[in-house]
Amino acid sequence: MGETTMISAKDVKKLRDMTGAGMMDCKKALEDTGGDLEKAVDLMRSKGAAKAAKRADKSANEGIIGSYIHFDNKTAVIIELNCETDFVANTDDFKGLARDLAMHIASTSPLSISPDEIDPDVVARERAVYVQQVKEEGKPEQIADKIVEGKMQRFFKENTLLAQSFVKDPDKTILDLINEVSSRTGEKIEVARFSRMKVGERA
Repeated sequence: MGETTMISAKDVKKLRDMTGAGMMDCKKALEDTGGDLEKAVDLMRSKGAAKAAKRADKSANEGIIGSYIHFDNKTAVIIELNCETDFVANTDDFKGLARDLAMHIASTSPLSISPDEIDPDVVARERAVYVQQVKEEGKPEQIADKIVEGKMQRFFKENTLLAQSFVKDPDKTILDLINEVSSRTGEKIEVARFSRMKVGERA
C-alpha cells in the first residue's frame, strides 16, 4: 500500500501526457516500475506493441485518406490509413495520426512501408554497392558478409516508413507511433499505401 501512495497524481498525469494511455493504466505502470517515468513509458510501449500483435490477424477495412501539403506548396503527400471500425476512423486521435504520418513522409521520403515492399532491383543494387565498398576496404572475408548485412539493415531503417524514426520524436519509430494509437483506440491500425509528390521530381 505504501508503494501505491508514493505515486503522485502529477506523475500519473505526466505519464498520460507522454503516452496518451488511460489514468489507471498509467498509475499501474508507475507502481510496477517504482515510480520511474522512463521505465513506465518503456513498459507501456511494450504492452502496446504486445496488444497490437494480438490484433494483427484482424481485418482493417475502414479508415481515411490523410493528406499534407508543405508550407512552400512544393511537396504533398496522401496516405490511406486503415483501422477496424468507422467509429475509430472518425476520432481526432486517428485523424491526427494520419496527418502526422503524411507530414513525416513529406519530410523523409521513404521508399516503401516495409522492407518487403521495396523494389527487388533497388535492394540488389544497394547490396552490390555495399559488397564493392567492403571489398575496396579490404575487410576479411569472414566478416565481410556481416558488414554488408549491417549496411543493408541500416538502409532498410532509413528508407522504410515503419522503421524510420518519427521526425517529431526521434526516440520512437513510426511503428511505435502507430502502436501507441492502436493501443489507445483498441483497434488494429495499418498504413495501406501512400504517395509523395514534389515539384520537379518524377517517379
